[in-house]
Amino acid sequence: MTTLAFATLLAASLIGYALNRQAASSIRSGGARLHSLSGYHGLYSLLSIGVPVLVLILVWLALQGPAIDRLTMASLPAGTLDGLDGGATQLILAEIRSIAQGRVFGTPEEWKLAAAEAHAGRHLIAGWLLLGCVAALALGLMVFARLRVSASFRARQGVERIISGLMIFCSVVAIFTTVGIVAALLFETARFLDKVSIWEFLFGLNWEPQIPIREGQVAAEGAFGWVPVMLGTLVITAVALFLAVPVGLLSAIYLNEFAPQRLRAVAKPMLEILAGVPTVVYGFFAILVVAPAMRSFGASLGIPVAPNTALAAGSVMGVMLIPFISSFADDALSAVPRALRDGALALGATRAETMLNVLFPAAIPGIVGGILLAVSRAIGETMIVVMAAGLIAKLTINPLESVTTVTVQIVTLLIGDTSFDNPKTLAAFALGMMLFLVTLIINIFALRIVRKYREAYD
Repeated sequence: MTTLAFATLLAASLIGYALNRQAASSIRSGGARLHSLSGYHGLYSLLSIGVPVLVLILVWLALQGPAIDRLTMASLPAGTLDGLDGGATQLILAEIRSIAQGRVFGTPEEWKLAAAEAHAGRHLIAGWLLLGCVAALALGLMVFARLRVSASFRARQGVERIISGLMIFCSVVAIFTTVGIVAALLFETARFLDKVSIWEFLFGLNWEPQIPIREGQVAAEGAFGWVPVMLGTLVITAVALFLAVPVGLLSAIYLNEFAPQRLRAVAKPMLEILAGVPTVVYGFFAILVVAPAMRSFGASLGIPVAPNTALAAGSVMGVMLIPFISSFADDALSAVPRALRDGALALGATRAETMLNVLFPAAIPGIVGGILLAVSRAIGETMIVVMAAGLIAKLTINPLESVTTVTVQIVTLLIGDTSFDNPKTLAAFALGMMLFLVTLIINIFALRIVRKYREAYD
């Protein structure tokens, strides 16, 4: 029924568009002068039908499931749920849903079969009600929009108001989503700091979040110092940027200023293909090719190299970041006014001197933006580090040793059936909060650099 509801919405919107456009065209062909073009009259009808009906469908679908589940559980035989906790109740509801969808395992009790039949019937009734409401609302809005068609109707302003409202709504959603993410991190971090001292978390030098999570379980007492985790993140990021920044910038400078047009037309798309390679493929490449090659080279020189190293993960991550930096730098260099380049060449500067002393400083805001994106991508990368760097946090800056990162630890801590009421799980949110703060500081620092050079070249 949901598919039929969306199909009805689409059909009604298109029919309303055609009717209003045809009506406006008829008025214009009769000699009257329209305030707005015929296309705006059709678009006004399409938006007037599509937006409210779409909101109805989404709200209906959001409320339908919980409402039917509540009715289903309330209609169970008396005493069925007595003495059951929330988890057991959810298991019964999940089994009833499964039976209602035709997935029956074993021999369920009769009351479960009856509840599943009632559950499926309620979903069918709700689907038909949704379809009827969608059809009625769409028809009413179609008639309303059709009656608005006249020579003096300001259809263009109506369309602009609707689109402006949609843009404001999307902006509000984005803002509240950000606020919600930050609020969730703050709340869970506060719960974590109630169980672990903030001084231990900020200045502790050991990270071993293995604690007993069930009665009678044997485990370590746990250590939650985030310094080695963050240090490992910074080491891998530094290795990646050490490779990606010079290669990306030099390739952008060459392709932008010195490369022949035919070479640029081939090399630039091939370079940007690297951005489309999945990170898991980079991880396989790091663990199967790069890491063994580094171990063999280290053994030939008598240098011990760990099986999983920050150097291998960071190097492959640097290759992944090259197209980001190169593309942003190339776009920034291309955006520099032609007058600066021509003026420098007219004064006798060589192309290399023009690039070094004129174009590159003027393009620094865009270049910094590309490097900032690369830093954020490096700090947030997980798959390559999981496969090539390791899971054990070590307080070291030696890139030949195994390290871990903040994102890897977040994933590790949230895997499994751990409840969200112990320090081990809550530590993931604390790490996420610290990662957010570090990224925010980097963004503020980069913004200051961008503003400084933008003021100098405006």
